[in-house]
Amino acid sequence: MDVMVPAVTPASTPPAGPWVRARTALRCTGPMAAVLGVAVLLVLGAGEWATRNELDNQWDNLRRSGEVQALALRGVATRYSYLPFTAAQQPLVAALLRNPDARSVRDAANTYLQTVNANAGSDTLYVMDANGLTLASSNWNTPSSFVDQNYRNRPYFRDALQGLAGRFYGVGKTTGEPGLFASAPVYDDGKVIGVVAVKVQMQPIVDTWAQLRDPVFLADERGILFLGSVAPWLYKTTRPLNAQEVLQVQHDEQYGARWAPEPVPWQVRQRDDQPGVELALPDSRKNYLAFEEPLPDLGWTLTLTADSKVVAQARQQAWVLATLASGLLVLGALYWQLRERRLQENRQARIELEQRVLERTHALQQAQAFRQSMEDSLLVGMRARDLEGRIVYVNAAMCDMVGYAASELIGCLPPYPYWHPDELDRHWNDSDTALAGKAAPQGNENRLRHRNGSDVYTMFYTARLIDGDGRHIGWMSSVVDITAQKRAEEHQQKREAQLQRVQRVITVGEMASTLAHELNQPLAALVNYAAAARSLATQGKTALLNDSLAALSTQALRAADIVGRIRRWVRQHPEAREPCDLNAAVDQSLDLLLRAEARRHGVPVRLDLSQTPLHVHADRVLLEQVVLNLGLNALQAMQTMHAMQMASKGLHIAAHPHELLLRTTTDTGQASLQVLDRGPGLPPEIAERLFEPFFTTRSDGLGLGLNICRSIVESMGGELLARNREGGGALFEIRLPQLPTL
Repeated sequence: MDVMVPAVTPASTPPAGPWVRARTALRCTGPMAAVLGVAVLLVLGAGEWATRNELDNQWDNLRRSGEVQALALRGVATRYSYLPFTAAQQPLVAALLRNPDARSVRDAANTYLQTVNANAGSDTLYVMDANGLTLASSNWNTPSSFVDQNYRNRPYFRDALQGLAGRFYGVGKTTGEPGLFASAPVYDDGKVIGVVAVKVQMQPIVDTWAQLRDPVFLADERGILFLGSVAPWLYKTTRPLNAQEVLQVQHDEQYGARWAPEPVPWQVRQRDDQPGVELALPDSRKNYLAFEEPLPDLGWTLTLTADSKVVAQARQQAWVLATLASGLLVLGALYWQLRERRLQENRQARIELEQRVLERTHALQQAQAFRQSMEDSLLVGMRARDLEGRIVYVNAAMCDMVGYAASELIGCLPPYPYWHPDELDRHWNDSDTALAGKAAPQGNENRLRHRNGSDVYTMFYTARLIDGDGRHIGWMSSVVDITAQKRAEEHQQKREAQLQRVQRVITVGEMASTLAHELNQPLAALVNYAAAARSLATQGKTALLNDSLAALSTQALRAADIVGRIRRWVRQHPEAREPCDLNAAVDQSLDLLLRAEARRHGVPVRLDLSQTPLHVHADRVLLEQVVLNLGLNALQAMQTMHAMQMASKGLHIAAHPHELLLRTTTDTGQASLQVLDRGPGLPPEIAERLFEPFFTTRSDGLGLGLNICRSIVESMGGELLARNREGGGALFEIRLPQLPTL
């Protein structure tokens, strides 16, 4: 609903002019009447002249005061507008927005904001994420801290989130203290990821106004008084507000959570012949001349007032002076003396105001110097160019980056002296693209030439440069030196190349060791069968000789098959895999060498095989070789255990007799082949390094057997496990995915 204010009371129609009444008196009363008429005319004319003169003086004073106060307001409103933008460029702020949960980053950001805020002299400087939640603030360690407060309903946050510079005056949600808020967006790869805002107290302006004789107040674009020298008038409306405007102010909580529209306590009287209006206060029976000074760049309206009783007093004084004919000259002199005194007071007031303006100007110059110091301390280079590409500004970091002084760069047009001679075409293309407004938001990498001849690698990020009137006047680029990063990348590439060469050498060595290890059993069998064949030939046992020669041929073919399959395994070619039975792999391993070796060591072999075939998808020869290696290792472990018992003269008797157990089972789609022994088991220090390459507990071992076995099993999609056996000894288990039963 609309909020109504008292209706405007138009000025009443003035009575007939004094000149008409004077002419009537002259016609009626003769010379005496003429004298009286002249006297009346002089009195009325003097009153009218004094009224007009005093009004002109008051309007002139109000106009001059309005200019001074407007200048002061603009100075306060724009004094800290640079601060959010500068803080938004700080890498620490972007790091906080990307990692809001990092405690160290948040603490560093709080300290940085606290330091900058203290040096700048602002009230509060804080950072919000894209949802309006405050992550860090200069007042983080105070009871009224902004940290973890949410300001997403504030217009200055919404403006900055859209990539604009925000400005907003309102009552603080956290402290309840009013202030001016300015904001700027924080970009990361061309995207707004947060907002930096600063709060500025305008109480010094109010304190200055409080020293003035008459009220001064400031209204926003909706006509709501938000700043003034009369506290009861604050946050009242000077015009009716529609429902949408009321809801918007309440949503923004601009003037507190409980604000409701209430009209100002005066009536407005329009004066067509005057540059302002007259305010009538029924409660106090006072009337004020009111002069409005619009501030369109801020969206505010400044109103200065003067008590209208001064005008009435001037008119009465003129009447008295005109009536007292005998003392006309004296009273006239006194009047002019009074007028000069007032003019002197006005001049003194203007001098004081001008002095304040000078002080404010000096303060602004100090702020400018502080801002320049902050820019010079940045590690990121800053370069501003006009629309033609002429450099108009560079900071100290940019000068240090290229080795040229600011005086040598400012005013330069492309090609710039720091362009690398080997990449001029690329520099021209990047420059033309940026001046056309088509620069990539992710930035461009450029190689520059330092004045001393060294190469400097940089990243250029370019954005539009806008003046205070919103006009596009050029381009601002931030330049990041990535030379160290490039050098590190080149060094890393060299290290990776060296590692690849070393890896190839290691791979060749592993393949050679694997061949030597895997061919050991079939070559040993070849020697045994050859010796048997020689003995049988001497004895003339032809049938047995043929069997030995057939077995010898089989072992030779098996050795060739092992070589071919290991080559394919090293090259990671899986074409040798086929469905095979774990039970058959156990039988084949026993026939090859395992049963004979167990008999030689005097260790019985016991089988606990599944009643049904356990089919897996694997390389049959390599799988048999793994089972054979695990069985031989188990026999070797039990032989070592037996030697230890013999050395102790029978004092340590095993709880279970020596045996080699081969077991096959199935569980939840996994086929398992277990090799169990009654050896010394696996101590913790050995179990941790069991599958490491070149780790062995045998003086004549290479330490590659178990590592190769595990690699073979894993290449078939399975796993090789090892643990201690209950009752003593070790258990090695091969687990492979079981194929469905056909």
